[in-house]
Order: sequence, then structure tokens, then C-alpha cells
Amino acid sequence: MTDIASIKKGELAHADKEQVFVTVYIDDQLFGIPVEKVQDILIPSGIADIPLAPNEIAGAINLRGRIVTVIDIRKRLELPPSEKSENMCTTVEYGEDLYSLKVDNIGAVITLPLSKIEDVPGTMNPRWQSISKGVVQLEKELMLVLDIDSLFKENSKNHSA
Repeated sequence: MTDIASIKKGELAHADKEQVFVTVYIDDQLFGIPVEKVQDILIPSGIADIPLAPNEIAGAINLRGRIVTVIDIRKRLELPPSEKSENMCTTVEYGEDLYSLKVDNIGAVITLPLSKIEDVPGTMNPRWQSISKGVVQLEKELMLVLDIDSLFKENSKNHSA
């Protein structure tokens, strides 16, 4: 199986290569996270506040004895807060650390040929573009491929001042 991270933007993929995605919803938009980046899917019992943390940091959770920072993706994308009271998270690996991404809903696990992944349209909101690696037209909806590396690189740029 070829990892989507190894495909350069604009490069044509072979139809026989596939990628498995864990899907999540943020503001009714479907996002796909490459399965090799996902460590856990959970509904945390509580998220502890982190004093003086940036706005998009929802807090921290204890995941099997490890403290994991929770990032509110709605805030990261400058969306209004969700009316849902339940916190759903997908924990991803970035570097040597784990982060839990607070999302609106967890979708399904899907396998797609890499050839179905198209470039991100230039007309997309620049904030959404900055964290998307591509788009896939599914039968009933459009899935944005979440670029975990870009998500965290943008975070570090925004908070290094």
C-alpha cells in the first residue's frame, strides 16, 4: 500500500494503489485522515483546561497514562462552536507526540484508489486549503484529505511569535 504522504502534489497516482482513511466530520464537511496517522478514536470523559493555551487548544486528556493535547478543529478552521455536547476525538501522531483532534462526528473507515484523489481547488477557503492534501468526490459527498503535517506546521507558525 502506498502512503498518500509519498505522493507529491500534481503527481498522477497509479489506479492499483490504495489508501485507507478514517473519516471525520467537521461542520458537515467530510475529512479523511490517512489511517497510518490515526492512533485512536475516542470520546473522552473529560478534557482538562490548559491555562494560557492558544484558543484552538481545547485542553488535555489522559490516554492510557499519557497526556495528550486536544485541538479543537472547529476553532482551527475559524468555525463557530458546535452545538453538540459530546466530545469526539481522533488521536493522531505528529512527530513523536500524540494529539487528539476534536471533531463533530466520526465517520467510517474507507479504502480509495489514490487515482481518485484530486488537487485542492484554488477556490477553496485558504484556511481549509492549508490543511488539505487533496479532494475526493465520493458518491454523495466531497471528502477533503486532511494533511496532518500541514495542520501542525500551521499551528506552530501561528503560535511562534
